[in-house]
Amino acid sequence: MRRGMIIFASLAFWCGVAGGNPPAGVNRWLANRPASTQAANPSRPASVTDGFDGAQAYENVRRLVEIGPRPPGSDGIHRAQTYIIAQLKSFGCQVEGHDFHGSTPLGDMAMKNIIAKIPGTASNIVLYTTHYDTVRIPNFVGADDGGSGTGMMLELARILCARKTKIATNVWIVFFDGEEAQGKWTDKDSVQWTDSNNTYGSREMAASMALSGDLKRVKAMILADMIGSSNLKIKRDTGSTRWLTDLVWATAKRLGSGNVFVSETTTVGGDDHFSFIRRGIPGCDIIDFDIAQTYWHTPQDTLDKVDPRSLAIVGHVLVETLPALEKKYRGARDGL
Repeated sequence: MRRGMIIFASLAFWCGVAGGNPPAGVNRWLANRPASTQAANPSRPASVTDGFDGAQAYENVRRLVEIGPRPPGSDGIHRAQTYIIAQLKSFGCQVEGHDFHGSTPLGDMAMKNIIAKIPGTASNIVLYTTHYDTVRIPNFVGADDGGSGTGMMLELARILCARKTKIATNVWIVFFDGEEAQGKWTDKDSVQWTDSNNTYGSREMAASMALSGDLKRVKAMILADMIGSSNLKIKRDTGSTRWLTDLVWATAKRLGSGNVFVSETTTVGGDDHFSFIRRGIPGCDIIDFDIAQTYWHTPQDTLDKVDPRSLAIVGHVLVETLPALEKKYRGARDGL
């Protein structure tokens, strides 16, 4: 692949054209990356991504992949939960673990949603979400599908939880369990997605928030799923809320990432954002489903499929989407 050429060209830019050394996050990644990932691209410098460190996001993905398969109820997902919660607490986030049981084709199954809450000065909420479980296929470690969104959201939490000045928006960063279709699958072709055997975590959270009254406070739900590819091309999901998609894509274009957040459309058959859209909450799915088809739901979804630069691009867009949402709702009675 072309990654080995790109990393040396990028380093040459920082050390030559830019007149300095690579940023600390990239140095850290270069020093600690496993041998099997030496060809991966370095991230954009955190200095130009509002502090978002793609190399650290990549390290989170590496740690999850190192655990191995992480289907609901497994030892792997329990270890992933421990890692995610420990990271969030180390960032100073307010962390909540919401335990629930999903009625699956494999029987009643214990699951856990993990939420990092960044309090604002008003009542409204913006949800940044992903899923951290992997599909139940032998030897599936889910570097892109399950890993990339989780690694990116952990780095987003580090950025937002560290902010000293509160903004109006309450930001909840959510890690869903049980997104994948549950069954004793043998390979990609055996996986069957039905109306009721998937998205357990998002359906549980949307229902719980409706009962508590918190759902009416939610102004936007943004989902990131499979965003790690080095050739990332995120198309507009036709099932997502149009105005919210427009806002995210406009933010990406302003940041110079219009070649990643492209104008073409795609239709995602089912994902966690629909659990909220069905209840009247604006939702947007950020996903590169086309590129993932080459390794989606196969044991080839490994760490070499994830590029720290892509994680940095998406993370930067999400950081900048928050003030764009605040600007949109500025002047509302209790304001975003």
